[in-house]
Amino acid sequence: MNKLTTKSHLIVSLVLALLPTLTTAQHHTSKGSDLAQRQQEFINLRFGMFIHFNIPTFMDEDWADPEAPPSIFNPANLDCNQWATAAKTANMSYGCLTTKHHSGFCIWETKTTDYNVMNSPLKRDVVKEYTDAFRANGLKVMLYYSILDTHHKLRPGFITRKHTEMIKAQLTELLTNYGEITALVIDGWDAPWSRISYDDVPFEEIYSHVKSLQPNCLVMDLNAAKYPPEALFYTDIKSYEQGAGQHISKESNQLPALSCLPINKAWFWKTSFPAEPVKSAASLVNGNIAPLNKVFCNFILNVAPNSDGRIDDNALRELQAIGKLWKNEGALPKLQSADAPVISSNIAKHQPCNSSWSDDMWIMDFANDDDFTTAWTSNKSVREPWYEVVFDQDKEFNMIVITESKATIKKYRLQYYANGAWHLILASDNNRRIKIHRFDGTKSSRVRILIDEFTTPPSIAEFGVYREER
Repeated sequence: MNKLTTKSHLIVSLVLALLPTLTTAQHHTSKGSDLAQRQQEFINLRFGMFIHFNIPTFMDEDWADPEAPPSIFNPANLDCNQWATAAKTANMSYGCLTTKHHSGFCIWETKTTDYNVMNSPLKRDVVKEYTDAFRANGLKVMLYYSILDTHHKLRPGFITRKHTEMIKAQLTELLTNYGEITALVIDGWDAPWSRISYDDVPFEEIYSHVKSLQPNCLVMDLNAAKYPPEALFYTDIKSYEQGAGQHISKESNQLPALSCLPINKAWFWKTSFPAEPVKSAASLVNGNIAPLNKVFCNFILNVAPNSDGRIDDNALRELQAIGKLWKNEGALPKLQSADAPVISSNIAKHQPCNSSWSDDMWIMDFANDDDFTTAWTSNKSVREPWYEVVFDQDKEFNMIVITESKATIKKYRLQYYANGAWHLILASDNNRRIKIHRFDGTKSSRVRILIDEFTTPPSIAEFGVYREER
């Protein structure tokens, strides 16, 4: 490695001259600038209403029986205008409705499945009534959609291409028939409990499909537990579900974010809710809305309608109390410039890899195991550490993301192997913990990082290689 390293230093200029196509791509295209504007507009909304209302509402459970008959979905006095009016009393600025939860029941008029609200006693399009009511009250409209779908066997071991096509068809309906959708909040994807990866259902394909239908619609995946807080992996907005132990830093967060919490003890309505206390207005304002807004985070409070289709009185009273304690004071400070979201599949995941000598058990396989809590760590005696991923054949790629356990790498080079020699992709002194590099594409069966300068022995949690569609 020492000879290769020395040689690489001597021929950097020649390689750059010979490889004009391997230049670092701009991180912020015109689309990126548009996204930054949408992200700013989203955090400026500050506070909204999550509405978990679906077939679990009628089962006293958060997860419904996937074979529950549509006949149980029967809200006798459904009143979406009451929901919207309640949101207004709390000075909320938007709503987000569970169009389909994990058991696959659709509460809109869909052509994709018979398992929908039009085959229930209600026979009314709840999504339409919700969107109409919230817009009539001057509120923005967002939609929640679950990738996990146990009724249609969209779960590990059963996923087929037809499932992806069903998802796209359902999203086409939701993003075509109900006007402008500010954001799509996706759940049940890349979660430890759903076990549906971004390869099983290709994230980039779904993301691009959403943007083709509504370019201004933000895509949010509830995946903050897995990915580091310093970059946007598979989402336009960093999302945190407090009940699942996902908590944003109220001191250091710099990314556009969303934090969610139910006003009751669970997401969907339970028969015990009307007689149980809800979270207090003071705790929600002082413990969530106000401090979260200070770190570019929008807070969404779940208020679950009951089986009659209306919000309970105890929740209504607390929403009114929130409105007396808190007002939306307008735009938050401007977000810092950030890299565009990583949305492509990581082709380096679980591939064979090599490295210089590691520290103890932290060998090379920990740097591409799709687990950001583990890492390849260089032995302290190694002066010129390196890490390499090997593919079984040439692969096209145009982006590399290096995630360190902590920021210690100061200078490094990325290289690919071709025609019996290593060639430079780029050299960098990016000292961030997460180093995102986009460049014009190349093709190779091997790619590596040479680490030229560091403060303490490098520790790479994930070395990601991607072919991003552009």
